[in-house]
Amino acid sequence: MKTIAILGRQPALGIAELESLYGAEHVQPYGSSACFVDMDSSEIAFERLGGTMRLSKVLNELPNTNWNDIENYLLEVGPKHAETIDGKLSFGISVFGIPIPARKIAKTALLLKKAIKQAGNSVRMVPHNDVSLGSAQVLYNKLTAKNGWELLVISDGKTAYLAQTTRIQDIDAYSARDQARPKRDAKVGMLPPKLAQIIVNLAASATEPRDEIVVLDAFCGTGVVLQEASLMGFGVSGTDLEPRMVDYSIENMRWLRDKYPDKTTYLRIELGDAAKHTWQPVPHIVAGETFLGQPLTTLPNGEHLSKIIYEVNLLHHKFLENIGKQIKPGTRLCLAVPTWRGKHEFLHLPTLDHLTDIGYTRTRFKHVNDEDLIYHREGQVVGRELLTIIKN
Repeated sequence: MKTIAILGRQPALGIAELESLYGAEHVQPYGSSACFVDMDSSEIAFERLGGTMRLSKVLNELPNTNWNDIENYLLEVGPKHAETIDGKLSFGISVFGIPIPARKIAKTALLLKKAIKQAGNSVRMVPHNDVSLGSAQVLYNKLTAKNGWELLVISDGKTAYLAQTTRIQDIDAYSARDQARPKRDAKVGMLPPKLAQIIVNLAASATEPRDEIVVLDAFCGTGVVLQEASLMGFGVSGTDLEPRMVDYSIENMRWLRDKYPDKTTYLRIELGDAAKHTWQPVPHIVAGETFLGQPLTTLPNGEHLSKIIYEVNLLHHKFLENIGKQIKPGTRLCLAVPTWRGKHEFLHLPTLDHLTDIGYTRTRFKHVNDEDLIYHREGQVVGRELLTIIKN
C-alpha cells in the first residue's frame, strides 16, 4: 500500500467515501482511524475529500508496536533522513492506534531533535501537547513543505507503520466557505462543508467531474451541497420549498462564483416542492440533505415521535417516487436523511425498508455497514443517515 489516509471523527464515513471514489479493491481499513489506499497520494483528489484529514506516504513497516523499539528506530533513521533536507527542518510526531501518553511522545521528539542536531542539522520541533498534532499545527508550521516533517506512527494493535504526511486539510478554506458565506441560517440546520463533500462523493462515485454533469440538490437550503459539488467541477441545480432558502442559495452561489470564478458553475436554483416538482434538466446525480423534521433536544414520547416520523417519512416516500419517474435507471443518489437516537438504537425512516418497492437498490459498501453511515454528535437526538441508492 502506497498511501495511508488518516480519517475524521467518524472514520466509517471517510472509508465509504474512499471506497466510492476509488473502488473497494484499492482501499483497506487499518486500525480505528486509518485506511490504506493503493494509490500514490498525488493521484488522490484530496481537496474533494471530506472524510480524510491527512494523506501520508508509507515510509516503512516498524519492527513491532513497542514504543521503546519504535523510539530507537526513529533515533537511528531520523538523523540520516534529516541530512536530505535543505535548510532548517521543522518536525513533529503524531501517533494513531498505540495507547501511549503524550508526554512519552514529547520525550521521543526531544530525543530525536537532539540526535538530528548532533548530526549537524538545524532543526525545530513542534511542541507536543497531545498524542497527535492538530491540523492547524501541521498547516501553520508548514510540516508538509520540503523542509517539514510530520512523522506518523500508525498501528492496528498488531503491526505498526511509519509514514510522512503529504497533505493536510485546509481548515482555513473550510472555515471561509462556511463562516464567510453571506447567507447562513442556524434555524434550518448547519450542514458542515466536509459532510456535504462526503454526500456528493457517495452520490457521484467514480464519475469524473465535468460541468455538463448535473448534480441536483432537491432540498438545497442555503446551498452548501451545491457549493461543494460546484467546487469539485460539477454543474449543479437546486430546489427548495422555502423562497427564502432559494434566495439564500442564489446569493451564496454568486458569492462563491466571485471567490472562485474558474471553479464554479450552476444551472438553476428555483422554488420547488420535492414531492411534486419536475426538474429540468434531468439530473445525472442526486445529492443532498433532505428535510430532517422537527428539531429536538430530547426524544419525545412514543405517540409524538411516531407522528414526527410518519410525517417526515411520507415526504421522503413521495420525493423518491416523484424523482424516480424522472431520472434514468442507474442514476445514483446520496441523501442525508433523518434518524432518531432511541434509548438503545437509532430509529430509521420506514421507507428505507421498502426501497425496492419504489424502484431503488441500496448500495452496500464492502468495508462499512449501513448502521455506520450515520453522522451525529454526542447528545444529538436527530442524526443524519447517509442513504446511497441507485435507481433500478
